[in-house]
Amino acid sequence: MAWFKKEPAAAGKDSKVRMPEGLWIKCDGCKEILSKPELEQNLNVCPRCQHHFRLGARARLDSLVDQDSFKEWDAGLRSLDPLGFKDQKSYVERLKTARKSTGMEECILCGAATIGGFPVSLSVMEFEFMGGSMGSAVGEKVTRAVERSVAARVPFVAVTCSGGARMQESVLSLMQMAKTSAALGRLARAGLPYISILTDPTTGGVTASYAMLGDILIAEPKALIGFAGPRVIQDTIRQELPAGFQRSEFLLEHGFVDMIVERKNLRPVLIQLLG
Repeated sequence: MAWFKKEPAAAGKDSKVRMPEGLWIKCDGCKEILSKPELEQNLNVCPRCQHHFRLGARARLDSLVDQDSFKEWDAGLRSLDPLGFKDQKSYVERLKTARKSTGMEECILCGAATIGGFPVSLSVMEFEFMGGSMGSAVGEKVTRAVERSVAARVPFVAVTCSGGARMQESVLSLMQMAKTSAALGRLARAGLPYISILTDPTTGGVTASYAMLGDILIAEPKALIGFAGPRVIQDTIRQELPAGFQRSEFLLEHGFVDMIVERKNLRPVLIQLLG
């Protein structure tokens, strides 16, 4: 005997349950399906396996500096197109797309802030803006931030997340490596500390310049940190690379970074170091 009557599906309606898009994400570490709101509340760190997803520049600032203390410098400074570069798209089109999607003029935010009450000058990169690549405007903003550290006699803190130099600016981009390094030389001569926070990924010309010049090098867990990518190196030397090559843990073991700090602990560690 039937205890219920099945109603026919309404005409034109899909009987499948549809989940709202954009609410779930698969963890690259444990492969669990995570709620995006839950992930964002946990600073984009998987609550199950502690895999560190990338964190945008503004969210990064919010997690590190004292509330309402950040004052941005050179917000309108932006790259031009001195070479008239074009590949599949023109450089101008790529810049427009990046500015629209991120709401930023460039892939870096620089400014003054306090962390635990300690004044600092800092720069924070946004990977979603053309892979956090360093062009002329990025190099200029970092250099100015360092010079303001010297003028105000405060520490400089940098958070890097970059694919390297910006190919669309060719040698003008490569010049930023020397420019930022020279500015940090002036910071060192002034006896002021530089704390560099390396996140996933920090590669190419950014690694080969200001990212690795910190007095203290802090890496997030399992971050990819290196110059050329591991696949390129392996294909060049035709040798199998060690397990975990170019990851934070490998670099710590071989003396290239000073410490690995989970994201939730970055602010307390910075406050301790600044103190």
